[in-house]
Order: sequence, then structure tokens, then C-alpha cells
Amino acid sequence: MTENTTDGTAEYAADTTGNTAGRVAVVTGGSRGIGRRSAERLAADGLAVVVNYAGNKVEADETVAAITAAGGRATAVRADVADEEAVAALFDAATETYGGVDVVVHAAGVMSVSPMAETDLAAFDRMVRTNIRGAYVVDQQAARRLRNGGAIINFSSSVLGLALPGYTAYAATKGAVEGMTLILARELRGRDITVNAVAPGPTATALFLDGKDEDTLAWFRGQSPLERLGTPEDVSEVVSFLAGPARWVNGQVLRVNGGVI
Repeated sequence: MTENTTDGTAEYAADTTGNTAGRVAVVTGGSRGIGRRSAERLAADGLAVVVNYAGNKVEADETVAAITAAGGRATAVRADVADEEAVAALFDAATETYGGVDVVVHAAGVMSVSPMAETDLAAFDRMVRTNIRGAYVVDQQAARRLRNGGAIINFSSSVLGLALPGYTAYAATKGAVEGMTLILARELRGRDITVNAVAPGPTATALFLDGKDEDTLAWFRGQSPLERLGTPEDVSEVVSFLAGPARWVNGQVLRVNGGVI
């Protein structure tokens, strides 16, 4: 809902009933995998969604088409999440199209797996740029521009707790995301904005499945007491919760992993 401020402008005020009507979400990495499912779920919850993508316009347009076919509102905007000017333009587009931004889901990320001794430093630099700088740039714009009563949802990974060999560089980038998430929640005191991170476990996305044989996938399935991989839908349920009714969950990392750790 909105309230009038003393200068006559409209400002969003949190609705503790979980009503999401009139709210606007920016979802980075929203054209595929967990990002796409999160965008679709938020649109089903009643939010207008800006689907950010890095390069695959076809997949982004397909996501928008799926949302609008289901009765939701969405538009696709290209932006490199590590480019501060592009991200500022992304937020500008959301504001110009829908009037403001209330929720940011930062799902964009890249992953390269190899032991530390064999890591290609160019791949490491790419992960640092996208996963750390990208999160910082997106969160910085969110901190500056979210309307009061909003929510910032970053993505970490349960691999930090699993401590799997080969994931050193990726885990390092996600540890940085967790650190900035917890501190930003405290820096936004007084604005009724929650800042949390979702840390999925093994989830059946193209990012996770790439390069893994059936024996490896069977091992991952066996790590959960539920004896399966997670799905993007599993994770999007938590994103929906944090974007809507979870107003008393703040400064937390939610490990969405089926009991793996």
C-alpha cells in the first residue's frame, strides 16, 4: 500500500498481511533456472516483475511471455550485473515502467569447478566479477532506491557448509555474498527493508547439472534425507516467502537444501 508523506509524495509502506498488490520486483538472472522460476512465482504472487538477463534475449522473452500468458506483468531488461551504469539503467527502467522497485532478487551468478591448484585464474576472476562485484553493485542500487518496506534477496550456496573439494573459488565468492547480506541488513536500519540470502543445496538447474555424470548426480541425491535434488520451484517458494510475508526474517541466510547439511 502507499502513504502520503509530508511533502505530498507517495511512499510505499509495508503491508504486514503479506499483500503484494502494486509491488515491483527486479530479478537478476531471471531468464533461466532458479531466477526464472522466482520471477514466475513473484508474478503469480501479484508483483510486476522486471526480468534481467545478461545476454540471452530469447530466454528472457520466453520468461516474460510465460508470465504474461499466466496473467502477470513482466518486462525484460538486459544488464551486466557488474556494470554500475547498466544496473542503474535497469533500476531506471523498472521505475519508468512500473513506478518504483520494492523487491530485488539477485539470482545472477556463474560457477566454475576445479581444485584450487588447478583453477584457471581467468575463470576465478569471472566468478569474482559476477558473483561478488555483481552482488555489490546490485545491492548498492537496491539500497539507494528501494521503497520503504521492501526486500533484498541475495543468493549464496549450501556448498559453503558442504565444503566439497573443487568448489573453493565458488564458495569463496558466496561467502562474500553472505557477509555483505548480513551487514547491509543493519545498514538499512529505519527503512523497514529486509535483507536476506537464500543458499540452495544441489538443485537441478543447468548451472548445477553441467558436466556431472549420473554417478555424481546419484551421490548428490543421496546426501539429502529426501533422496532427491532440489528443484527451482523448491527455492522459489522461499523467495516468495522472503519477498512477501516474512517481514520479521532479516539478516539471515536460509539454507534451502533438503537437509543436506
